[in-house]
Amino acid sequence: MEIDLGQAKTTFLAESQELLEEMESSLLILERDPADQNAVNSLFRAAHTIKGSSGVLGIETVEKFTHFVENLLEKMRTGQIKADSGNIELLLQCRDHISRLITLAADEVEGLSGDLLRADNDLSAKLAGCLDERDAAPAVQAEAPEALEGPSSRTDAWHISIRFGRNTLKTGMDPISFIAYLAKLGEVVSITTLFFSMPGPEEMDPEDCYLGFEIDLKSDFDKKAIEDVFDFVRDESTIRILPPYSRMASYVELIKGMPEDSLLLGEILVKGGALTAGELEEALKYQDESQAAKRPLIGEILVEEGSTYPEIINAALEKQKKNQSISAKEAATLRIDAAKLDSLMNLVGELVIAGAGIDQHAARIGDTPLQESASIMLRLVEEIRESAMKVRMVPIGETFNRFRRVVRDISRELGKEIEISISGAETELDKNVIEKISDPLMHLVRNAADHGIETTEARKAAGKRASGTIRLRAGHDAGCIVIEVEDDGRGLDREKIVEKAVARGLVAAGQHLTDAEAFKLVFEPGFSTADEVTKFSGRGVGMDVVRKNIEALRGTIEMESARGKGTTVRVRLPLTMAIIDGFMVGIGQSPYIIPLDMVVECVELSEEDRRAAGKRNYVNLRGEVLPFIRLKEFFNETGEDSKYENIVIVQYAGHKIGLVVDELFGEVQTVIKSLGRVYREVKGISGATILGNGRVALILDVPRLMQTIEKNYFARAG
Repeated sequence: MEIDLGQAKTTFLAESQELLEEMESSLLILERDPADQNAVNSLFRAAHTIKGSSGVLGIETVEKFTHFVENLLEKMRTGQIKADSGNIELLLQCRDHISRLITLAADEVEGLSGDLLRADNDLSAKLAGCLDERDAAPAVQAEAPEALEGPSSRTDAWHISIRFGRNTLKTGMDPISFIAYLAKLGEVVSITTLFFSMPGPEEMDPEDCYLGFEIDLKSDFDKKAIEDVFDFVRDESTIRILPPYSRMASYVELIKGMPEDSLLLGEILVKGGALTAGELEEALKYQDESQAAKRPLIGEILVEEGSTYPEIINAALEKQKKNQSISAKEAATLRIDAAKLDSLMNLVGELVIAGAGIDQHAARIGDTPLQESASIMLRLVEEIRESAMKVRMVPIGETFNRFRRVVRDISRELGKEIEISISGAETELDKNVIEKISDPLMHLVRNAADHGIETTEARKAAGKRASGTIRLRAGHDAGCIVIEVEDDGRGLDREKIVEKAVARGLVAAGQHLTDAEAFKLVFEPGFSTADEVTKFSGRGVGMDVVRKNIEALRGTIEMESARGKGTTVRVRLPLTMAIIDGFMVGIGQSPYIIPLDMVVECVELSEEDRRAAGKRNYVNLRGEVLPFIRLKEFFNETGEDSKYENIVIVQYAGHKIGLVVDELFGEVQTVIKSLGRVYREVKGISGATILGNGRVALILDVPRLMQTIEKNYFARAG
């Protein structure tokens, strides 16, 4: 029966992306501090894991190339080769090439051709040059131990005893693939297949695995390399590996520790050549004679056999207690498909709507027990909603860290010195928002590095530090996430921007513009003040796309700049695009929802302010001027004027405005439903939701309302 490796390959593709990011991060750390041994070790582990996993899955293009990379990293780890700028640059190129090879494997493309094949050959040749040898295969020879206590085997082969876990086949693993990969490490001298713990036909599960193998392998690889072959099945399987010339006592321990009959396993060892009949008999006799003697600790046996080193045993003992708690946490971590999370959120959203309907029905019929039950259910639904939301939230630091490589490559390409500073990396954001904000942030970082930061000579001439800095910051503000991309470069040329805008007919000649209005022109389609086009930016096709993508996420973008000091681009985004807490109000005969995080307070619109509303659109709020907008007029709602009106004061980006409404209904849980394409451009509306009574309520887009007030009312006042 052919085993489907689809699930295992999917897991490998997901994990390899994390490992590639770890490789890139370690290389960038190593570039700043070539003596950082932790970075070298982390780099080696990542490459080693990718090589081993791809080998087990039969992805030969990845395995073969990563094998060369691993050899260079091994020499760097042991100090035979120094981590200089040339090696780091080569390894960064190799990391990118491995990423391309993995992408090719994901598309089920076998073999290499064209540019990819040329790149593979070129990088392999450079690696071989660094290693100063044509063949980069490792040669770690297992040496026979000296005069061990008790009789020892005379075989020069490794003995591998494995019993696969019951779920091996269910997880998509093919036991035969592990044997095939072992054959790449050396010569499989003998192999015996065992069926252990086999139940009767009536109890047998055809999807369970009952396979085991006794294998003798001649190989120059060390024990760690052989163990890594079984990475995918290590947790559930029983694996024992004995090196060449092992003590007879170790074979006896192996025989007694396996589920099969000891006599049968002994015969298999003799038949496979691991032991002779005389050696086995001698080993059993020796064990019986030394039964009363104090047994050596397993760590001592491993050290004596050359399987490990005393330092490793001591370190393992010291860390054992600490690792137990860490292992428990790792065992409780699951990798969940993003589509399943989206499905869960949709179901939670429908549950919120259904719960609201039950609550309203209970209130309408006046059934007290039913109302109490509905109240308990709503509380539980809210807890489920909060838990589901937390599952979707991921830290933005992973996205920020990707830009380290971008800035590094641009600085080298343009001959600039640029540092990147990150703060607020722990700030969490909805995973869907994270995915969609990555490209806009990439444009902003590239523009900052290309156009913002000056050359080293220009910075020195201006009295600045030779090295420029790009700062990425993230934090919370009024229910939103604020992301800032700041540089200490040349800043924006306001006069040049206005001049270009006049030439293109975007503004009238002589029209007065504030700094904020002038800088907004940068986001117009095709607008660019760059004197020359580079491979990174300057074509005028980036910033308008950035603005559109951010607005599609119900966010806003603004820019501040000071000539000669730098530029700050500030992006505000909602925490989530799925479910929010809302404040429901009535406007005419229709219900509307205001995001609760933006609501500051509610005040009654006094009769005096109502009479003056026809002449001015602001009120005196405890000595402060509060501009307001009548939503009934803005949305052309019908119905009689309410005798009492209220102002809902909302805050966004540090500014406050008042929204005049007819009724206040209170807090509601709101499931955001996107509007159709026809209504997507309606000003002041970001989405809709379904209430418990089945009615549709529109969700107000507070940032757009603020922009409307600023444009229509403040401009009129000016």
